Amino acid sequence: MQQNSRRDFFARAGDGLLGAALAQLLCGDFFGGTSALAEEPESPHSESGFDLRPKHGHHPAKAKSVIQLFMNGGPSQMDLFDPKPKLDRLDGKPFPGNIEEIGNTGTDRIGVMMGGQYKFARHGESGMWMSDVLPHTAQMADEICLINSMWTDHPNHDNALYKIHSGRLFMGYPTLGAWTVYGLGSVSQNLPAYVVLNDPLGVPKNGTRNWTSGFLPPIYQGTPFRPTGSPILNLKQKYQQPSAVTESAQELLKRLDQIHQVERPNQPQLDARIQSYSLAGRMQLSAGEAIDLSKESRETLSLYGIGEPATDSYGRRCLLARRLIERGVRFVQIFLEEQPWDSHVDLTDNHRAVCQRTDKPTAGLLQDLKRLGLLDSTLVIWGGEFGRTPTSQKTGDTATGRDHNMQAFTTWIAGGGAKGGSTYGSTDDFGHAVIEDPVSVHDFHATILHLLGLHHQKLFFTRSGLEERLTGVEPPRVVKEILS
Repeated sequence: MQQNSRRDFFARAGDGLLGAALAQLLCGDFFGGTSALAEEPESPHSESGFDLRPKHGHHPAKAKSVIQLFMNGGPSQMDLFDPKPKLDRLDGKPFPGNIEEIGNTGTDRIGVMMGGQYKFARHGESGMWMSDVLPHTAQMADEICLINSMWTDHPNHDNALYKIHSGRLFMGYPTLGAWTVYGLGSVSQNLPAYVVLNDPLGVPKNGTRNWTSGFLPPIYQGTPFRPTGSPILNLKQKYQQPSAVTESAQELLKRLDQIHQVERPNQPQLDARIQSYSLAGRMQLSAGEAIDLSKESRETLSLYGIGEPATDSYGRRCLLARRLIERGVRFVQIFLEEQPWDSHVDLTDNHRAVCQRTDKPTAGLLQDLKRLGLLDSTLVIWGGEFGRTPTSQKTGDTATGRDHNMQAFTTWIAGGGAKGGSTYGSTDDFGHAVIEDPVSVHDFHATILHLLGLHHQKLFFTRSGLEERLTGVEPPRVVKEILS
């Protein structure tokens, strides 16, 4: 009979412990992980899986919903919000420093200093600086909190987009909208909790990854509405029948679904599909009214620029966003096409054109929310993935655009607990790098969660034994200076 040595015993004991740990980790992966919304009376998931029922946060919220106006491509901070007189004086001259610090391209493509392309003026009682291509937004200066000291980790669009939406530089992680509805659910049970409004000219760069639920259960992923025609197809039943018959049919389907789920537990994809079909049935009863812009007055349509060639498309989406959050949708994102702000060539005409499309609808949205008493509870976010360089970029024989700049860019927030009429942070004389009160992407996300009543450390999802968070491992700070 073989004798086991002391070393054999501990080796086998170690295998057993490691095996048990591995089984626990795999169990979490196979069955969708575990969730945590600490100090909350309701669990973020039901017995049949995760759901979108409204939930309490960790502390009293200033904002109940979010409308994110995402400016794909990287708007230029020194041309729109952060005027730089010294940069203007050096227009056309070489960069007075180490040219290798400028951007993400080779030094042979870096041109000369490029002054601001538009005129600036102060606006509102706050005296906030804005350029003359944003005349309508400028009228709302006292509602806006301007953050001139944002910075990010990567100068390329793909990675910077992943970062600004999910807090990571790589694909596969849940976005801000997904984390929000995971933590808070939705007031409305007859509309999607997280809605995405794309541009008729095309989807943004990175496509669906901008609103993915990542490793969170799939019910938290954004739901894109159609950019042309009816935002939602098949809202009307093909055959009209008494409401009692419809209710009986839906109750039967619900029971059949429950039987199917009981036999197939811990299947988040199945749970999400069943909930999506159930939501689709409820949407037939209420979504038609929510997306019907003809219910709005002529004055309101004009406020958003609807009916005007330049602003009609963006205005319709801004108005639809207001109608959705008014009816309990938690998070709405409005995107432009691929990268309209990506002004490597001819920044002057490029930025002016995008401003003509978005400026009036953006201001109209703020005015409308305020008029209806919704701005205090709705956080509006405006901004892109990074900024632009103070030097021109050589493209062929021309040098009339700016390259990407990850070291500084501008974002603004309004409503929902933001300190209106304030400007936070500052950059150097050229708008190239943050020199005072830097705000990282993780700081920004932590601040948004705070306004929504969520603590960035307490909102997590356990995956493979790790507590995953929107704000990563290193603790960020809530930027309390920009809160009202």
